[in-house]
Amino acid sequence: MLGIVAPIMSAKHPCQEPGAQPAGQGGPRRPVVVRRIDETTTTGDLLTHCLPAFGGAFLRRIYGILDEAIGSGCPLTVAVSGPITVSGQHQVWLNPLIETGWVAYLSMTDAICYHDGHRSLDAYKEGPIHEVPIFGDDGALRDEKTIRVTDMAFDEDVLLHQDRFISACLQRPEFQKRMTGTEMRYLLGAKYAAQEAQNGVATGLLARCHQMAIPIFVGAPGDGSVFLNSMKLWAMKKAGLIKDYDFDLDIHAEVFEACAYHYWGLFDQPTQALATLVLGGGVPKNYNLQPEPALGQVLGLPDIQGYSFDVQIVSAPITDGSLSSCPPSEAVTWGKVDRATYQSTTESMQGDFSVIMPFLVKALLENRARYASWAEKMGEEALFEKHPKARGYLRPREGYRLFERREGMVEKLTGEVAKNKEWLFDTLSYPLAPAATAAIAEKR
Repeated sequence: MLGIVAPIMSAKHPCQEPGAQPAGQGGPRRPVVVRRIDETTTTGDLLTHCLPAFGGAFLRRIYGILDEAIGSGCPLTVAVSGPITVSGQHQVWLNPLIETGWVAYLSMTDAICYHDGHRSLDAYKEGPIHEVPIFGDDGALRDEKTIRVTDMAFDEDVLLHQDRFISACLQRPEFQKRMTGTEMRYLLGAKYAAQEAQNGVATGLLARCHQMAIPIFVGAPGDGSVFLNSMKLWAMKKAGLIKDYDFDLDIHAEVFEACAYHYWGLFDQPTQALATLVLGGGVPKNYNLQPEPALGQVLGLPDIQGYSFDVQIVSAPITDGSLSSCPPSEAVTWGKVDRATYQSTTESMQGDFSVIMPFLVKALLENRARYASWAEKMGEEALFEKHPKARGYLRPREGYRLFERREGMVEKLTGEVAKNKEWLFDTLSYPLAPAATAAIAEKR
């Protein structure tokens, strides 16, 4: 099934290759060969030939693995934590990355979705975010009703306007039903897109995902202000202040939908393998890795594999014992990352992804542009024969459009669950200990 995943050993990588075992651990010895930085012409050359050791070598290996995953045509999932929309990082590197068509779906926080709307608010279309010192006077900022996120800041009123906008959206007729969070964010993306077009601001993250039908998962929806505004409307209905509010989040269906996409990636698309890019940790990371145990361990379906490619950039040290810090190799023990390929196709780098991702995405986009230029000169078929990676890099920009196909994928997975009836029924019983109250009554 995973035969298309090529080893990342190539003459184009003269330094120690991604995943290669160091000398003295049974692996082949490779000389450390570098190139002068003034001899490089692309960002990819710099990452490949000018980062021979230490932290730089981690970055080189991550670039090599992403290059291999994209070139092999693996659908890429992205898990991202942190205030990327507040800081504008989505417009710098995340939107350009997903616009390539390589990304199948995203896992993120509710806060990322909420703050994505600030730049298109009517009162703040000239720019609601400004810089402040990290170690400035936070008391003075509070007096000014200014909210700080590290070195980004905005007026408190921005949140009040955003709350009104979210509340207005959630009262719209299309939201008045039980739905998954992916559908809610898809609908919200359409509202953001209309607001951005009206006020002439750059396309945001949710709007771009709506346009490309890219599902957005949020593993902790209650931990953010989009859902807090839903809670407000629910409370107003409960208190008799409004008559109608019928939006309801279907968590079961959303988790099952994530499983359906993972199942599709393993069995119903050409590579029969998946790749993941994890930026930061926490719930988005875990949610992104959960479909494998959900399918194999909990639903008991056969032949379920984890990710074939897994790279992460996280600031948490591996010694802190947190979910955020655990490397892909640890995920192998859970089955979330494929056992057969992880030594050459996974890497974890301790670092700040806001510093690193612009360079990685720039290098990958340069590769795509180079292949596109060659395709114009020699034709796609000749190019693909000579440079097989070009096929993966040049996949259609419209992407996988999984949200539009979700009903069929969910239906197929439901059928696979039905076939596993006997195994599933065997998991429903356990010799439970007597309830605490009953045990206390017996002692009396």
